[in-house]
Amino acid sequence: MQYARLGSTGLDVSVVALGTGPLGRSSDPVPEAEAVRLVNEAVDAGINLIDTAPVYGRAEYLLGRALTPAKRDKVILATKAGRYSISDFDYTPARIRRSVEDSLRLLNTEYVDVLQLHDIEYVDLNPVLTDSFAELVRLKEEGKCCFIGMTGYPIKTFSRVLAETDVDVILTYAKATLLDDSLTTELLPVARERGIGLINAAAVALGLLTPAKTALDPGHHAPVVVQEAAVRMVDLAATLGIDIAFLANQYSIQRSGAPTTVVGVSTLRHLESAVRAAESPLDDAVLERFLSLRPPLGQRQWQVGAPDNN
Repeated sequence: MQYARLGSTGLDVSVVALGTGPLGRSSDPVPEAEAVRLVNEAVDAGINLIDTAPVYGRAEYLLGRALTPAKRDKVILATKAGRYSISDFDYTPARIRRSVEDSLRLLNTEYVDVLQLHDIEYVDLNPVLTDSFAELVRLKEEGKCCFIGMTGYPIKTFSRVLAETDVDVILTYAKATLLDDSLTTELLPVARERGIGLINAAAVALGLLTPAKTALDPGHHAPVVVQEAAVRMVDLAATLGIDIAFLANQYSIQRSGAPTTVVGVSTLRHLESAVRAAESPLDDAVLERFLSLRPPLGQRQWQVGAPDNN
C-alpha cells in the first residue's frame, strides 16, 4: 500500500480508503462477523483511512465493533454529520453536536480524526458556511475531532466552501472517473494551493462504470449524455474482456492526483480488487480508448442538490 499526505493535516493516508456505505446497507445486510472481518482485512492490507457516516445505516455501529483499541490506533477515522436519510438534512449546530455524540458512541471512540458536513449542496449554503462551520470549529477545539471539512458534488458549492471557510479537508465524488476529470483539473490545483486535503470517491460514478450499466437509468443524477458515454465504455470493456469497474478504480486511484480514493466495499473480493487496482499498472493504450469515449467538455457534470448550488 502506498501513502500520501492529506493536505496540511500532517496525516499520511493510504491511497485506497475504505468506504463503508455498502457495509451498512439495510437491504441485504452484511452479517456482523463478516463486517468485522472485512474491516480487519482492510487494516491488515495497509488501508488506514476509513470513511463512514450516520446515513450509512449500521456502518458506524459495525466499525465500533471492529475497531478494538489496538485497531483504532492504526486508522484515520472519518465520519460526517448533517445528512441522515435521502431527504433528512439538518445542519443546525445543536443537531450537528448531537450527531457527533451519537457517532462517537457507536464508533466506540472518544474522537474522530476527520469530521465533515455531508452533502451540503442540498440546502441553503449561507448558514452552513457560517453557523454550521462554527460548530465544527468548536467541536475541533473540544477535541471531538482533529480536522474538519465538507462533502458534496457541485464545483460551484466547493468554490464557496474554499472561499468562505477554513476547512482542513473536502470530499467529492464521481469527478475523477473515466467519464470526468474535473477533480483533477478544477479542484486539485486550488486544494494544493490552499493546503486542503482532497478526498476522492465514487470511481465507478455511482454505478455507471460497472458491468450492469447496459441501459439508461432515469433515476441516476447523471444526464443522458454522460450515461450514454458510460454505456459505450461498458460495451467496449465487454468487447475487450476487461472488468470496467476494475479499470475505473485503477484510473481514479492512480491518475486523479488526490492523495486518497474512497472505495465502498462490502465483500472481501471487492476489497482485494480495490487493493489490486491501486497496485496494477495501467495500460495507457487501452486507457486512451476509453477516455476517447468521454462526453464533450462542458457536458460531464451532473446537477445535484439545490439549483443555486450548481
